[in-house]
Amino acid sequence: MANTDLILPKAMNLIGNKWLPASGGREIDVVSPIDGAIFTTIADSSAEDVERAIMAARAAFDGGEWSKATATERGRLLLELSRRILSESESLARLESRDNGKPIKQALADMIVTARYFEFYGSAADKVHGEVIPFLNGYNVEVHREPHGVTGHIIPWNYPAQMFGRSVAPSLAMGNATVLKPAEDACLTALRIGEMAVEVGFPAGAVNIVTGRGLVAGAALSSSRNIDFIAFTGSPEVGVQIQTMAARNFIGCTLELGGKSPQIVFDDANLDAALPVLVNAIIQNGGQTCSAGARVLVQRGVYDQVAVELKARFEAIQASDSGEDSILGPLISVRQKKRVESYIAEADAPLLARGGIRPGVPTDGYYVAPALFGPCDPYSRIAQEEVFGPVLCMIPFDDEASAIEIANCTEYGLVASIWTADGGRQKRVAKKLKCGQVFINGYGAGGGVELPFGGYRKSGHGREKGFAALHEFSTIKTIVDNHG
Repeated sequence: MANTDLILPKAMNLIGNKWLPASGGREIDVVSPIDGAIFTTIADSSAEDVERAIMAARAAFDGGEWSKATATERGRLLLELSRRILSESESLARLESRDNGKPIKQALADMIVTARYFEFYGSAADKVHGEVIPFLNGYNVEVHREPHGVTGHIIPWNYPAQMFGRSVAPSLAMGNATVLKPAEDACLTALRIGEMAVEVGFPAGAVNIVTGRGLVAGAALSSSRNIDFIAFTGSPEVGVQIQTMAARNFIGCTLELGGKSPQIVFDDANLDAALPVLVNAIIQNGGQTCSAGARVLVQRGVYDQVAVELKARFEAIQASDSGEDSILGPLISVRQKKRVESYIAEADAPLLARGGIRPGVPTDGYYVAPALFGPCDPYSRIAQEEVFGPVLCMIPFDDEASAIEIANCTEYGLVASIWTADGGRQKRVAKKLKCGQVFINGYGAGGGVELPFGGYRKSGHGREKGFAALHEFSTIKTIVDNHG
């Protein structure tokens, strides 16, 4: 893909609807995973740059034009941004693919979901209502939902555009002013969507974007005393730091920190329906998805059959560039490539199958052939730790009780799927799984914008998506009126 095909955003920060360079003009090279080539730069922001963005958001919320916008007006702006994203979805997809490495088809699907976030929350902005509580005679009690104020958003590199919509849209719908720090590895579509937000009429300071390194810009945002809430998606290790800093400032946070999600296949499952989904749930986005279906638990009666089928499917997959026929692109960075390859090389389980890397892909790209392991000890490293790559573990189980035990035996608890024709079993198992989302005879929901999403345990806390996100990005005020 030639660079001339891309509309590159400015290598600057969006602060108060102005594009400003980082302090001292510092920049970070942007490298494409497709070929390892530098093709543009982004601002390498300092703590001072971040604080400048926070204060622009504070001015917008504390008496600025954004604070005067009604819920209906906020919703209309979000809807207009949704329409704009849809109108430029193809160019955004090309930019995302070049920046992140994902296949064009996946990138285009991401843009459709991104637009849906702004559409959903634009439509919901004026539909978050308070309530009246019956109380003592002579009293009127009202419960109001109000915005926090200034919200900070730190998003990862695996879905830059989607995560912009998922995190920022509900906050804006509730009337907060926002500061976004996207990952330095992939953030160009987030910058372009921020530019669109200005173009469709968002007031100065409502949407601010500061790029830079996590240890500098991310730390400055999460530790600032001038933000009122923070939303973070990333690793559990950084999540602990984010939560610690939020606690020091007595503010709330939502954390989405990954998973090791099980796909449970019982012996009465419709395998024709299940098999392609089992593969896609780990191959999609190169396995670089918090909710990736990284473990396949298979009842012993069909284990051998499923193993044969998955082996054939994995061996047929070839990692390739972002062309129209690609289903598995490169990983995000050389560091991530080495990490995934080390898990494969050191796996404490039999290797059932390896896919390939298509001949002719750029030799400096970050491609990894997919790997299938099994049978795996459910407590082994490869079955317990989040690899964040195209690596799938097969684990046999005997009965319903053992399936539940194995599914729940990791530190994570984000997503799970259950494949069975038994309606009673569907409900029993779903209730006993310790995770935030359970899919029955399926996996994923095309973005699932309307569906509350979040984890248990090491997968984090708080909920994104759906109306639950509106509740996270607001606080409750109770007004008690003694009218006699």
